[in-house]
This record gives sequence, structure tokens and C-alpha cells, in this order.
Amino acid sequence: MDLYSSIFEIIDMRSFSNLWYWIGLAVLWSSASHWAMGVPYDLVSRARRVGGQAEQDLLDIVRINGNRLLYIVDVSGLAILALSCFFFTGLATLGFFYGVEFAQAVFLLLFPVCFVMLINISAARKLRRTDPGLEIVTKTLNRCRIYTQIIGMISILITSLWGMYQNFSIGALG
Repeated sequence: MDLYSSIFEIIDMRSFSNLWYWIGLAVLWSSASHWAMGVPYDLVSRARRVGGQAEQDLLDIVRINGNRLLYIVDVSGLAILALSCFFFTGLATLGFFYGVEFAQAVFLLLFPVCFVMLINISAARKLRRTDPGLEIVTKTLNRCRIYTQIIGMISILITSLWGMYQNFSIGALG
């Protein structure tokens, strides 16, 4: 037995039984819920608590990130949508029709992030329509963060249930 087969026997390289996949899933949803519309949540709470320069910084970064996000959507949103549909259709077909576990894992990791992006785009459009003051901005970003956390909880639940099913079915076969 050579070194590579020993390593791969010790470290299971399947996606759902790999500890690094679950760490990556936790880090993804932790950072996604911390950054609502590209704005860190600690800046939102500091602006509410302290005011002054922190409030101005929050309003500036929300305006900049919102304009940037809407510019990207307006200029190349259709191309991004088409490429995303192609990518996720390919992953879903490979993963769930052909049974490639890595494609299942990547699909379950990245597909819910599309819904988070839609929430961020919707929040940016809402803030562009209004004259955003601190109250409106913090309320919108809090709502964004709560929706992201809900999507993350559902995503983690579905991913863990599917991962347990895969581990049990492969364990029963092997």
C-alpha cells in the first residue's frame, strides 16, 4: 500500500463525511449573515449605538454597495442569471441524476446563496427608491440579515439531512 492510498483511507474524501465540508458550510452561513448587502453587521449596531461618524459611515457604505450591486445587476444581470442557471442545472443533473456526491455537495452549498443575493438586490432597490436615513437603513439591513439567517438555517437543515442520508446509504452498501 502506498502513501496516497493510506492517506485517503484515513481521511475520507467524500463530501458529506468530510469535516472540512461542514466547517465550510458553517463559515459560509456565518459570514453571509454577518454581511448584509456587503455591510458588516457590527457597523450597523455601532451606528445605532454611537451615531455621528459611525452613522455617516454606515449610510455611505450602504449607498456605495447598493449602487455597485444595482449597477452590476443592471449591466450584466441577464448574463449572470443565464450562467447561474447553466451552472446550477449542470450541478443538479450531475449530482442528483448521475449521483456525483461532490456535485450534490457544491449544489447544496451554493444554491441557497442565490436567494440571499436576491434579498440583497431587493434591499438595494428598496433603499434606492427611498431617501435612506439611519432608521430605514438599519431596518432594511436587519430584515436582510434575518432573512439570510432563515435561509441559512433551512439550508443547513436540508444539507445535513441529505448528507446523513448519503452517509447512511453509502455505509449500508459498503
